[in-house]
Amino acid sequence: MTARRAALAGATLSLLVGGCGGGANRMATMPPPPPPEASAASAWRQVATAADRLRLRGWRDTWLTALARARAAAPAEVVAAGAVLQPDVALDRPVPPPGRYRCRVFKLGAKSAGMPDYLAYPWFDCRIGASAEGEAQLVKLTGSQRHVGVFYRDDLRRAVFLGTLMLADETRAIPYGRDADRDLAGWTTRTGPAQWRIAMPQPAFESLLTIIELVPAG
Repeated sequence: MTARRAALAGATLSLLVGGCGGGANRMATMPPPPPPEASAASAWRQVATAADRLRLRGWRDTWLTALARARAAAPAEVVAAGAVLQPDVALDRPVPPPGRYRCRVFKLGAKSAGMPDYLAYPWFDCRIGASAEGEAQLVKLTGSQRHVGVFYRDDLRRAVFLGTLMLADETRAIPYGRDADRDLAGWTTRTGPAQWRIAMPQPAFESLLTIIELVPAG
């Protein structure tokens, strides 16, 4: 594991210690990171595994295939979901600011027999804080699959999300890069005035594309 990956793993665990268990509502927040420098666009490449760089590179082909299957299975639901499922919607300010969020998960394109090609979960609780290095960091607080990870700015309209997946009653995240089945990698964009999404192509489980939609709570 590189020094950058080790730092990401440490930041993830430190956030969980402060933000889970009985202290979920007392997670310390920090000022948002400063505007990215020119070199920031390559920072995520130093952290991401080779497999995740490959998944991110092929995001568009994956998205179009998954969306076509979802439209065939649930056309009205795909239309109703709106911009969050459309691949080319990307506004400026791609990283959600710190705070409490409602988040919901869409899964498009079945990865195995017996799974639906379209699945939309109800709203869960999420929080955006800051990692030890100053990057914005997501923790999905509720649900049986809980995403934890860091946002790295790529350009003015896209950021990369790298993290891991917590399951069931686990209280700590597996460090990023240790278990490929738990690693998460996705493109983050803003799709509305106060609406963001993380689109994760080719996750290990269930779907060709998993999308997390984030909107401020309250």
